Amino acid sequence: MLAALIAAAVTTTPVPPASPTPRPNVHPALWVVNDEDTIIYLFGTFHALDGKSEWFNDEVRTAFSGSEELVLETIVPDSLKKRVPQRPAPQGVGMQTVGPFAGSASFLSTSKMVMSAGRSQGMSTDHGADAILREAADDAGMPVKGLETFDFQLGMFGKMPGAKPPANPTEAARTKAAVAAVLAQLQSDWNRGDVEGFVPMLEQMEARSPATYKLLFNDRNNRWAFWIAKRLRQPGVVFVAVGAGHLAGKDSVQQKLSLYGIRTARVN
Repeated sequence: MLAALIAAAVTTTPVPPASPTPRPNVHPALWVVNDEDTIIYLFGTFHALDGKSEWFNDEVRTAFSGSEELVLETIVPDSLKKRVPQRPAPQGVGMQTVGPFAGSASFLSTSKMVMSAGRSQGMSTDHGADAILREAADDAGMPVKGLETFDFQLGMFGKMPGAKPPANPTEAARTKAAVAAVLAQLQSDWNRGDVEGFVPMLEQMEARSPATYKLLFNDRNNRWAFWIAKRLRQPGVVFVAVGAGHLAGKDSVQQKLSLYGIRTARVN
């Protein structure tokens, strides 16, 4: 580096700045639901990303740009983002089952372990899909709505039992490393649009804590599918973005929509 600076100082030819390393183009999963006068895109988010890949382009960008409103899981008030109470992961949600929640803004905001593990992988909510989409919507003057109120989510997570804390620093470090590995793998699955990568985590959660699985996934997916079915009665184009774990497995939003006779099609 020093040699390069010296050479630049004595040469008469300007030295162009180094080109930034291009980020790989990835393709997270996107679906569409539509009828004669309504189009609803269904996008699975990952709340904390490392920012090393380019996902907000191609089909996702086209679908978003053509939409009239953005719908997220919830809208966290800017004034409250730093005041959301943090709690450990719920009982029965171990390092193998924490993965699906990576796509949920509400879960990440309540889990110190997941946040810490994500940071160790360079993940940040600033790079997360939810944050990027909301910023893009704000820049475009696009209305942003939530499927659930912020108070509802706080109340829901308040009902979840707390997890037993690690017995000692060694166990804590080991658990954090395992969670970090799971998050890294799930981010890789998300990048490829491989929603099946989330299924084992969902199955393990249901096996270990059926009540928690029902509360966080089955019941919410039912409500969200009902919302989408109802929204189809109104003309327009809507971009719905929810955690990727909600779009995988036997109780996915797509499966719930099929109970209404509504078909979803994978866009990318």
